[in-house]
Formats: sequence, structure tokens, C-alpha cells
Amino acid sequence: METIGLVIVDDHPLFREGVRNVINAEPDMKVLAEGLTGDQALPLIKEHNPRVSLIDVNLPGMNGIQVTRQIVAERLSTTVVLLTAYDDVEQILHAFRAGAAAYCSKDIHAGKLLDVIRQVSRGFFVVHDQVYDAAGLEDWLSHGVESQRRPHLEGEQEAFAPLSPREMEILQFVTRGLSNKEIAAKLGISHQTVKNHMTAILHKLDVEDRTQAAVYALRHGWVRLQDTRK
Repeated sequence: METIGLVIVDDHPLFREGVRNVINAEPDMKVLAEGLTGDQALPLIKEHNPRVSLIDVNLPGMNGIQVTRQIVAERLSTTVVLLTAYDDVEQILHAFRAGAAAYCSKDIHAGKLLDVIRQVSRGFFVVHDQVYDAAGLEDWLSHGVESQRRPHLEGEQEAFAPLSPREMEILQFVTRGLSNKEIAAKLGISHQTVKNHMTAILHKLDVEDRTQAAVYALRHGWVRLQDTRK
């Protein structure tokens, strides 16, 4: 029997311990490594080459969606299951657009999580209790985007493309109350470049101003409250 190796990235020790114990009790699964922050995720995945990675959306440093996008960009072989306390339709769409294979609430039953892990390790995608192949997921995404898309927005990618790493970085600074000029100085880019990114962020999130963008990021767990006090 081939063993499914996993990496867990979550900053809550009790949750991580519970998940580890559930997984390691299975004869076909083994936790290879654990991380606490988004910044630790990629090095751990590269070192241990897990078949499946369980990643919390709301992490210190890079959030889970950012980590997922980076995994896809670097063509790492792991399959991502995102875990979150923020279970809503828009967040699910962002998660799968980023490249996740499953999106699960953190109150998921142990048996269901094990089933999800086995399904994604076989190349399937899991949305709630539905299992899809690649074509089925794309069809589900198309219907989901269409149902959520605002009338004035044009195109699936515009409405529900997850923010780029730079846009997410800028949004994190916005939640800390920094001005465009201050963000430009922090990142070593021009004031106009920050303004251009902010325009794209507001459009993608379909919000009217910086405050609404910050609230959106906090509500979806993309930015942690403690991060805003740094």
C-alpha cells in the first residue's frame, strides 16, 4: 500500500496536533512535517515533497491562498487542501482559482477529512460533499462565478481571479493604515505603481474604497488582525 505523505501548515498547535493524530492513525497516511506560518510552507513542501498539503487560509506571513498560488507558479507536485473558518461562496471561488484541490471548514469531521485527502491524492477535487474531476470542477467554477458576478463586472477572471502576490502584499499594508506613498516607500516602487495596483484590487474585489478592501481581506481571513498591528 502506497503511503500518502502530508505536510500540515497551521499556527494553532491543538488543531495541528489533532489533525496529525487522526492522519497518523491511518495505515496509508503519514505526516511528514508541520509548519506554523505561510513563509514556512514552501520550504517544507520542497524538502519533504508531500503528496498532499493541508494549509490554513489564515496564516501569519503569506496566507494560504498566496501559498497555493506560489505552489502552482513553481509547479510543485503537492496537492493543496485549504482549511478555513471563513466558509463562504466567494472564498471558495478564490481558493479554487488559486489552485486548491479542496476547501474544507476547520470543523470538518475527522472521517470526512480523511476521505477528502484520499480523493485529492487520486487527482479529484472536493467542494463540500461533491467530488469532481478537472472538467467537472471547471464547470462548477463557471456556474459559481456567473452566479456571484456583479452585473457591472465583465468576465470571470476579472471578478474572481485571486489577487496577485504583489496586490496581496499591498492590501496587507492597507489594513495597517499605510498610505499609498508609505506603501511605495516600503516596497521600493513608485507611488503611481501602488495606485495602479490599488485600482486593480478594488476592481477585483468589487469594492469602492480602501476601507472596504481592508474589511474584505479581514473578513475572508487573508490578513490577520495581529498583522495589522506590526
